[in-house]
Amino acid sequence: MSTMSVANNAYQMAARLQQQAKAIEDPAPVREQVDFGQMVQSAVDNVVDQGRVADNKAVGLIEGKADVVDVVTAVAETEVALETMVAVRDRVISAYEEIMRMPI
Repeated sequence: MSTMSVANNAYQMAARLQQQAKAIEDPAPVREQVDFGQMVQSAVDNVVDQGRVADNKAVGLIEGKADVVDVVTAVAETEVALETMVAVRDRVISAYEEIMRMPI
């Protein structure tokens, strides 16, 4: 067997092994990095949007274009979102204070 055919066979074998390795790769999903600041910004934007919806429905009620039930529901949803945001804020502050109390 010539050196060229041996080299050719080796390259073909390496290519097949590489293709097989790609097919067998770990199918575990790659975890995306979560940006805490972006997550907080999204939550705040959500609360603000719900507040705007509640305000618009209240104005619609005054104008006679909205139903009282819709306004009460929108206000209740906004209240729950705001209470959730305050609870998360309190937990973050509590965690920060706990970390600051840790000895170095």
